Amino acid sequence: MAERTEVFFVDGMRTPFGRAGEKGMFWQTRADDLVVKAITGVLARNPSVPADRVDDVAIAATTQQGDQGLTIGRTAALLSGLPRSVPGYAIDRMCAGAMTSVTSVGGAIAFGAYDLAIAGGVEHMGRHPMGAGADPNPRFLAERLVSEDALNMGNTAERIHDRFPELTKERADRFAMASQHKTAAAYDAGKIQPDLVPVAIRSSEGWGLATRDEAMRPDTTLEGLAGLKTPFRPHGRVTAGNSSGLNDGATASLIASGDAVKEFGLQPKMRMVSFAYAGVEPEIMGIGPVPSTEKALRKAGLTIEDIGLFELNEAFAVQVLSLLDHFGIADDDPRVNPWGGAIAVGHPLASSGVRLMIQLARQFEEHPEVQYGLTAMCVGLGQGGSVIWENPHYSKRAERAQSKGTK
Repeated sequence: MAERTEVFFVDGMRTPFGRAGEKGMFWQTRADDLVVKAITGVLARNPSVPADRVDDVAIAATTQQGDQGLTIGRTAALLSGLPRSVPGYAIDRMCAGAMTSVTSVGGAIAFGAYDLAIAGGVEHMGRHPMGAGADPNPRFLAERLVSEDALNMGNTAERIHDRFPELTKERADRFAMASQHKTAAAYDAGKIQPDLVPVAIRSSEGWGLATRDEAMRPDTTLEGLAGLKTPFRPHGRVTAGNSSGLNDGATASLIASGDAVKEFGLQPKMRMVSFAYAGVEPEIMGIGPVPSTEKALRKAGLTIEDIGLFELNEAFAVQVLSLLDHFGIADDDPRVNPWGGAIAVGHPLASSGVRLMIQLARQFEEHPEVQYGLTAMCVGLGQGGSVIWENPHYSKRAERAQSKGTK
């Protein structure tokens, strides 16, 4: 059997993430226009890539209807100005949609079928709330295939608190506060803005320009979080403050083979090492990244100790904490979400997987002592997704110097 082709994350960009709903900055912006902005941003930043050499466009959306329907990968390709010869398709793996877009085209590249592909995701939760129009089969509940809680993501997070009493609300709130503060610090240092595509927006006040994530709360305190309501059950532990919000936004990435990297003189930001998806009980879907990460590590021949940077999605603080506890990682480990996560910037469902990759790629540039990084997330209906990446800037000398400095 021929050796598989290497797969590289060349580049990625995203729109700012907005609050969902009538008061959100993207309320009058179409979902397909958001993902087109992300795609054109990536292509403009990589002008050496011939548009007619893009083999496919894979775009994810959880609610595939309206301006997120009509095989959005194909419609986005046409709207982005790509030649009509470039095909496209749509993907749905709920929160891991964009992640699955990347691994799907990555698998095609590894097989040798593709050289270049665009992969990303979009979610306009203001126009298309999660589950809108869905009709769950009554057998789910009648035959007890899943608990009723499995169809409500907040209830699944409460269930994790139930199962693991050591994952307290205080720990979840502290992690959430840290996410807000880390994101604010990253913005202040100008680390996030280079990968954001400005989007023209319209409101009752006229036209404007979206250049920042809308939902950040840098002034978050533990006292403020402690007083928030628990909407999923009385005296619960999951609140709006220790969860990601309802958001609108889009992401896009350029994925390439080793041959394409050489042919077009590209500078890849990451190399794909392995990926894995796993299923868990739908009622506690938040623990999904645990088995998917174990699987991805096993396939890569690595252990958790080999991972030097973690980008974990933060759908709920408690689900990140469940992974950290499983692998013996401290809540405040500096390797974990160094620029914060979805609790601060938002989680437009199917777009978030590529946001994790964009941030990890930037952090790789800053940390040549780190060889491997992980992007991972939980997925609705009891799944987890994980991708392991290698840092092209890795230097053994830098690793040794870092090791000496921490002793």
